[in-house]
Amino acid sequence: MGAKKIVDESEVLRWFEENRTYDWMIETYEKKYGIETTRGMWATFRRRRGLDRRNVRDDELIPWKVNEEHRYAYPVLMLRAEARRKAGKELTPEDTKRLASWKADLKAEDVVVHYDPEHPDGWFYVPRTEGDAELIHPPATKTGNKAQD
Repeated sequence: MGAKKIVDESEVLRWFEENRTYDWMIETYEKKYGIETTRGMWATFRRRRGLDRRNVRDDELIPWKVNEEHRYAYPVLMLRAEARRKAGKELTPEDTKRLASWKADLKAEDVVVHYDPEHPDGWFYVPRTEGDAELIHPPATKTGNKAQD
């Protein structure tokens, strides 16, 4: 990882405790120390120190292997936020508000999230049917795994 890049390990550990984003760490390190870092470097630091993963994996909410081009679409971002909420992770006030609004809209419109990796858009809202989960129309077979999404 280039341990020489870490100027103050206790500072970095505090940032992880404060749930600072990798992007924030990259920008702060560049400004404060003039050192360029990458998301991968921070993830490696986290893993080597035995710190908890930042992402919560919930294959009940995201049971699909999600194509790279679809990983940042709004529906999956909201499903990830719901996974964090369900896992007891703290959400930002903005994410809390956005998630509540999104879930209320789904309920009001009586729709759920559906994913089709073969379609250019990937994510859709479809009318709720019997057998749907609270937020998603689950696939017949799960294609995701704990290492994906």
